[in-house]
Amino acid sequence: MQTNMRKEINEIPEAAARVLTQSAGAIKAAGLALRERDPQFFVTVARGSSDHAALFLKYAIELTAGRPVASLGPSLASIYGARLKLAGGAAIAISQSGKSPDIVAMADGATKGGAVSIALTNTLPSPLAEACTHSLDLSAGPELSVAATKSYVNSIVAGLAVLAEWTGDTALGRAVQDLPEHFARAVALDWSGLAGDLKDAQSLYVLGRGPGLAIASEAALKFKETSGMHAEAYSSAEVVHGPVALVGPSFPVIALAARDAAEASVTGMADGLAERGAYACVTSDTAKAARMLPFVATGHPITDALALIVPFYGFVEAWSRGKGLDPDKPVNLKKVTETR
Repeated sequence: MQTNMRKEINEIPEAAARVLTQSAGAIKAAGLALRERDPQFFVTVARGSSDHAALFLKYAIELTAGRPVASLGPSLASIYGARLKLAGGAAIAISQSGKSPDIVAMADGATKGGAVSIALTNTLPSPLAEACTHSLDLSAGPELSVAATKSYVNSIVAGLAVLAEWTGDTALGRAVQDLPEHFARAVALDWSGLAGDLKDAQSLYVLGRGPGLAIASEAALKFKETSGMHAEAYSSAEVVHGPVALVGPSFPVIALAARDAAEASVTGMADGLAERGAYACVTSDTAKAARMLPFVATGHPITDALALIVPFYGFVEAWSRGKGLDPDKPVNLKKVTETR
């Protein structure tokens, strides 16, 4: 019998197609609002997997539109009552449930501070949608597993669609429309060989750069959530500033490389660690010493990174079950976390 998590991973292609179709009008409206405002900066508001989606969109916006993006700590509004001056900017707030009090408070503060605010949520109507000037239904459908999968992916798909609409980037727009097809291929990829390679590890690193770092952050969180595995995400450049000292035969590294300008850097780090005796694997066919993980090449450097999370989700769900755990019900976690 399949877990809810596995079923929801399998639904990712359909869910992505659904948000692009059902929320097309909201995507166009948000893109138009951004064109009219021409924001000089962005802020993001999110926690957990949603914050990793926001990190992905940060890199996408900076690489595509050249606008700087900063993450706001929700406690600025919910605890400290800070009033931020955001006129001339835009805000993206992401929450699957749309009702975490601190996310709602910060989104409301961003709107009142003068930002064009866009809510990406899987729940409409919701307090978050009401707090923002624009709301976009993620259309992921019910997500019963505590570990977010399809809602995470759809948050990024929706954000990228808005970005393409705003900037008029036709190449990105086409790449986003092609994502459901690429996801369907990625769902079928087999990373099960990792199970044996990681069986004796107590901790590991997941590496990436640019949008791939956001995917690495999400992967590290899923190791913790579903399997009680201590995992940390690092930039493949940052890891050499101290953390690399922990890497060895029993401290493996998973490097997530996309077909972008950082592929050589990420793959080179994985190869270097493997040559020094560490277990390292990488999603690149240019690897020389690190083990290669299968991937789907999407033909666009930004969407290519997003496709990497799909086979990882499949692996970590199976790995959790292999350890005798229930990935649908992680210890000490619940689906909706209402922080203040």
